[in-house]
Amino acid sequence: MSGGHSGRRPGRSGTREAILDAARARFAEVGFDKASIRSIATAAGVDPALVHHYFGTKQQLLTAALDIPADPAIIRAAIAAVPDEILGETVIRTVVGIWDSPIGVQAVAAFRSLLGGGDPTLARTFLVEVALKDVRARVDSPPGTGTKRVVLAASQMIGLLVTRKVLEIEPLASMSLDELAATVGPTLQRYLTGELDL
Repeated sequence: MSGGHSGRRPGRSGTREAILDAARARFAEVGFDKASIRSIATAAGVDPALVHHYFGTKQQLLTAALDIPADPAIIRAAIAAVPDEILGETVIRTVVGIWDSPIGVQAVAAFRSLLGGGDPTLARTFLVEVALKDVRARVDSPPGTGTKRVVLAASQMIGLLVTRKVLEIEPLASMSLDELAATVGPTLQRYLTGELDL
């Protein structure tokens, strides 16, 4: 049937890839918070509405640019729902739970790609400015230490990912989620809320 509306906005061939390329460049250049959908659309030569059509929110666009299948909103919601006293354990359970799920295979592949020469700026942006952004404000005590605390926690998580999923070193590779949360969670908790010489 011609002339009808299909419910999809028209876009030329390669539009999605052009938006992703523009998003990667913009996020790497100015970071997540300063990169606007409008500036990404302009760089890609498309209407901003088309960016929203293909990718939804700016967070979802960053996730697509990194080729990570997990929605950061799920991570943030799980962490927001718990008291500060169990942040470390909750981060472990939430993030490692994603890595160990069926979609985690693609997430680990994306991480391996970054290790093999991808742009680390985007991964840093995802971790600090998106996935752990809410945590940063919660653990900013004394004032001005929130970013340091979150980066220390992120370094622990990256080390855990490499050891468990990339190098597959035992017994860490086959530890249960409960055991990991009990063992590594307190270290993460110390970084996030404990006494640190910062």
